[in-house]
Amino acid sequence: MPVNRRFRRVVRIGPVQVGTYYGGRGREKHAAVCTAPRCGFCADYDSRAAAELAARTHRCRVG
Repeated sequence: MPVNRRFRRVVRIGPVQVGTYYGGRGREKHAAVCTAPRCGFCADYDSRAAAELAARTHRCRVG
């Protein structure tokens, strides 16, 4: 069954969006997702700082 996540505090840093949600066990998690076509970068982090750092340092390899 797919997970329905409600993101809050969504911020866009370049082509990457960072959002906060509650994980399966009720813990706060943070996701960084690239919105560029055919990029496919997405990752979950335990801290907001780590997700924002990943967003700032991400470079799309599509080109």
